[in-house]
Amino acid sequence: GDVTVRNDTGVAEGGEISLHYDPMVAKLVTHAPTREEAIEAQADALDAFVIDGVQHNIPFLSALMQHPRWQAGNLSTGFIAEEYPQGFHPIAPEGETATRLAAVAAALDHIGNDRKRRISGQLKSTRVTFDQERVVRLGSREFHIDMEDSIERLVVAFRREDGGASDRHMVRSAWRPGTPTWAGLIDEAWATVQVRPILNGFQLSYRGVQTPAHVYTLQEAAAARLMPVRKQTDSGKKLVCPMPGLVVSIAVVPGQEVKAGETLAVVEAMKMENVLRAERDGVVKTIHAKPGETLAVDAVILEFA
Repeated sequence: GDVTVRNDTGVAEGGEISLHYDPMVAKLVTHAPTREEAIEAQADALDAFVIDGVQHNIPFLSALMQHPRWQAGNLSTGFIAEEYPQGFHPIAPEGETATRLAAVAAALDHIGNDRKRRISGQLKSTRVTFDQERVVRLGSREFHIDMEDSIERLVVAFRREDGGASDRHMVRSAWRPGTPTWAGLIDEAWATVQVRPILNGFQLSYRGVQTPAHVYTLQEAAAARLMPVRKQTDSGKKLVCPMPGLVVSIAVVPGQEVKAGETLAVVEAMKMENVLRAERDGVVKTIHAKPGETLAVDAVILEFA
């Protein structure tokens, strides 16, 4: 049936969104003969909707399109509180979605390698050939693959753990490095995946799923498995002084609500002022330090409720 996609927005570069207006600055609207088709069109449109530089809720909206209760239209004003009591966290890749993302990651790496060989000034004494065997890591999950064929039409063969015949998928795309979305065919199904470069890989976002993706040779994969997982430091309900230093200023008061990223305090150490920010949203309970005070490392500056 006829499907329309419309982006309603009154925002242009240089415009100001004041506190007198609703914070919703754009509305993505899809219309189709049935709710199911409109939801599918919305999911496709969200996958291709690129916003950088500011925070947005596209991953949440993408996940919402896959939610059975949303699809059924069984909605109320309590939907988010009931379905996401701990807040929204991006979905981990599973099943066919994981396979699709692994195939896209392999294609991104393949195109990137081809591009790197075109950089001028390289030694021409030996011909460089790339291993066809690769290990794709989506987060902590690994896929053992073989890559065949050309840049434009890449066949990705997934080796099965039971040793049976590998599952083969053809990936076709005109993607070029630097483009923020990968759009193309996986087998005969069209897909759009958000692509952001990270250290030695890509952050992929598709259908509400977000995952870091790395493509390794067998030797690289063996080394990567030995690397310790970096844990996000979590000081819980306390803000502690990260180094011995002098408290320059405290930016909050007890009872104040703060959002993640807001400045809490400034500490001077080694002639540098270090801005300490909130790791998450919360409410300030008590403040233990005051400006002019010298603190040791890990001294508690303030506590959250």
